[in-house]
Amino acid sequence: MLKLPHQSPTPSQNPRRQTVIDTARRLGLLGGENGRIGGRVQRNLVAAAKEKSGIASDTELLEYALAKVALEDDFGTKLVRRKGRIEKDIDLEF
Repeated sequence: MLKLPHQSPTPSQNPRRQTVIDTARRLGLLGGENGRIGGRVQRNLVAAAKEKSGIASDTELLEYALAKVALEDDFGTKLVRRKGRIEKDIDLEF
């Protein structure tokens, strides 16, 4: 198993993580009844994710990871899909 030094930043030290959790909570994604999820995940992956995020709890790590996926911005994908849909001779001067 990969041994990484554990550091647990406080929310004020990790504003990106706190923003994800706050946004998920504001959108109602973290409210309501808890469910149960199970699966097998490589220990090295979990250890690296905990190290990167500063999260010590498996439950909090899973909640954060799922919130990031649920809130993921798909701007790049939408932009690429628009290729060829705007006239090439459009006047963009103001």
